[in-house]
Amino acid sequence: MDQAAAEEHSYLYELARELGLSDFWAETAEVLLRPVQILLILLVAMLATRLGGRVVRRSVQRLVARSTARGEGEAAATNRAETLAGVAASLLRVAVWTIAFLLVLDTLGINPGPLLAGASIVGVAIGFGAQYLVRDFLSGFFVLAEDQFAVGDVITVADVTGTVEEVNLRVTRLRASDGTVWFVPNGEIRKVGNSAKEWAMALVDVTVPAGADLAAVTAAIGEEMAAAAEDGALVEAILAAPEVLGIESLGTDGSTLRVSVKTRPGQRARVARELRARISSRLRRDGHVPLRQATPTAGED
Repeated sequence: MDQAAAEEHSYLYELARELGLSDFWAETAEVLLRPVQILLILLVAMLATRLGGRVVRRSVQRLVARSTARGEGEAAATNRAETLAGVAASLLRVAVWTIAFLLVLDTLGINPGPLLAGASIVGVAIGFGAQYLVRDFLSGFFVLAEDQFAVGDVITVADVTGTVEEVNLRVTRLRASDGTVWFVPNGEIRKVGNSAKEWAMALVDVTVPAGADLAAVTAAIGEEMAAAAEDGALVEAILAAPEVLGIESLGTDGSTLRVSVKTRPGQRARVARELRARISSRLRRDGHVPLRQATPTAGED
């Protein structure tokens, strides 16, 4: 038997020959044991996908548990973990069964080299065109895994501020305060600010005329803030008693006082507007007419 023919045989044939079997019986053993070898490959692949799937799910659940910085609810956290675990498990299954397929081809005597070479060429060509798509998917996976933001959160990405309407592995959809819908690829997100994490801080600046009794004005604002914190319309939105921080700045036309209050996520703008109205009414009643009230900052929720 020439060298070329010998190279066509598998390891089972060579083992049989080493054990002293004739060429006929070595080839027979190779043919008879080939289905067993294929069955073992498929069995190992099946076990690998099942065990690997369990490991992936547990790992993702631990990652979600560590990255959840706010009480999003057990159901929401479970759904997010299941979504991410499903994606990771699918990628694992594809990898395992691809390797198993190549091993089966080799067992059947089919050289997978040309197939791999062709797939490599196609993969390189697709890779150049899909590299940004892959980056978006990887970034989206970690956005969901780390709970950076979720639907309903008000976030700022680059120079865009809006409410998250949809987030998936590829793109995040935002709606700005003017109604414009922005589609931000996840791979483009380098820095994101989320005003819906745990709590928010509402800041209200009030400028009073020069020469006004700042002590009396501060006392009046403090009384009005204490009353606002007990108001049934705001009690659920306010997490801590409003605080008059004092003079924020001085100018030729007057002094600016700042009030801060800790609120629930998504309630900052509503609380700030209500406090402005209350402060304005109280100061007018007391004869301390404010020169102007600070306008809401851009992107305020």
